Amino acid sequence: MSFRAGQRRRNQRFLNALAWFVLVLIALPAFWIVLTAFRPNVEINSWPPVWVPQEITLDAFATMFGLNPDERMRVPVENYMRNSLLAAGISTAVAVSIGTLAGYAFARFRFRFQTAAFLGIMLSRAIPGVALSLPLFILFNQMRLVNNIFGLAAVYIAMNIPFSTWLMDGFFRQIPQDLSEAAYIDGCGYWSAFWRVELPLALPGFATAAIFAFLAAWNEFQIVSVLARSAAARTFPPGLFDFTEQFTFDWRGMAAMSAIMMVPAVIFVILVQRNLVSGMTFGATKG
Repeated sequence: MSFRAGQRRRNQRFLNALAWFVLVLIALPAFWIVLTAFRPNVEINSWPPVWVPQEITLDAFATMFGLNPDERMRVPVENYMRNSLLAAGISTAVAVSIGTLAGYAFARFRFRFQTAAFLGIMLSRAIPGVALSLPLFILFNQMRLVNNIFGLAAVYIAMNIPFSTWLMDGFFRQIPQDLSEAAYIDGCGYWSAFWRVELPLALPGFATAAIFAFLAAWNEFQIVSVLARSAAARTFPPGLFDFTEQFTFDWRGMAAMSAIMMVPAVIFVILVQRNLVSGMTFGATKG
């Protein structure tokens, strides 16, 4: 028994070390971007590379916000931040709400063409964004929705509904149907049983769908590059091209904007991730 216990501890230590190694490996590019944003410009392309900055400077951020008198470059970061938050926030709220209701309907009810409808929703997401760019631009141009952040949010809603529906359908199927049937016996209707019993138990799936939907809209580049032609309507990803010229690249400025771009996404993930744990016990019945 002691040999087996020792073997399990060694296996656990190995798995922990492997998990930390993978985590550091994944986080290294983001960490390098943050370091690049705060390092002096002479260290950007130096060889051999300078791993630890010799000096911490905010010149890249000052230049980006137009606070550096020696530089004339001014990037409309406030516009990019506002547009990104609006597009990602609106699309996440609407897409996850619709996806949750659709997933609940597919998991709990039986109706004609149910399988065909579900497959149709899933296959709609199989079309790559680059193939949708030109048709969407022609359609939005006729509807005068080009350079409109709410039109962009509508596209992200359509893109995120299939994944949210599929994910929530799986979560609702894992919840015993006896719970909802007991709620019906106690006098609850379909909506009341969904809101009071099944949705709290599906909060881990809701939080996961929200995280994926938000990050998908926050980091999307292809469609917004076509539908947002002016700086006033762009989001962060195409805004990074403000730091490129014909023969030069401002890597430090690009890293500074990328660091700013990370902050809302990290905050949103941290806030929503709490439901991944609390949703597992919220709404549990007492024996």
